[in-house]
Amino acid sequence: MIELDGIPELADPVMVAAFEGWNDAGEAASNAVKHLAEAYAGGGRVFAALDGEDYYDYQVHRPVLAAVDDVRQVIWPTTRFSIVRAPTRLLPGDAHEEPRDLVLVHGVEPNMRWRSFCEEILGLARDLGVGQIVTLGAYLADVPHSRPTPVTGTSADEAYQALFDVEPPTYEGPVGITGVFQEACRYAGIPLMSFWAAVPHYVAHPPVPKATLALLRRLEDVLDLSVPTKRLAEEAQAWEAGVDELAENDAEVGEYVRTLEEQRDNEDAADLPEASGEAIAREFERYLRRQERRRGPDEG
Repeated sequence: MIELDGIPELADPVMVAAFEGWNDAGEAASNAVKHLAEAYAGGGRVFAALDGEDYYDYQVHRPVLAAVDDVRQVIWPTTRFSIVRAPTRLLPGDAHEEPRDLVLVHGVEPNMRWRSFCEEILGLARDLGVGQIVTLGAYLADVPHSRPTPVTGTSADEAYQALFDVEPPTYEGPVGITGVFQEACRYAGIPLMSFWAAVPHYVAHPPVPKATLALLRRLEDVLDLSVPTKRLAEEAQAWEAGVDELAENDAEVGEYVRTLEEQRDNEDAADLPEASGEAIAREFERYLRRQERRRGPDEG
């Protein structure tokens, strides 16, 4: 670990991590972390980075030359850590917002020594007093660009499953560094949630701002954050309009999109019975539990 600056004292820190590469279709997840780093006053202050020599093959992930403050420098692939202080949403009866520090982890999927890579990140999380970790990912899927972006949430923690309406992980098969990191968190006893956005495979060239926005909306919900997203929402709207135009001008693409839309609409219609009084009651119970969690046991 290379410390670039002193580690500050943090307020109720939560770690949010995303890794470029196999886990990051359309760069939706890594762009969500980048957005968080840039969205708040002062920006994300990078305070540490991993030593890239330990984890990266530079013939696979080549360094780049770039001008930084008018000075040409070699930028090496690595994983960097920054901090932003984000205001939480106001609850009824709150006099003011309570800030929460986000420890942002943004890097490239390593080429080697994955277990050591995860342990080094977890060591920093322990040093900072992080009590909660959220990983973000994105995958290619047969979903239409013109409908809300599906976001899947999972957690092995039963309390999180009840509190945040996420499912226990059931995936079996090849995994990227995000999946390995999730498993490392479970063994370390650090509660973790993971959210994955479905990116339309026919327009997956980055950026995909609509998928990034969907991940941030879900993050806002589970962490009770207020994330500035006006500019990103405008970019998402412009992106969708651009893909609409593509579909209008290409008969084959247009027909395929209409097929996906019909499938999605049929699935949504089949799910309508869930919008029952019982489902609404469950959602309200989750809301009350989250209020209790934020206020603490000794507050009214």
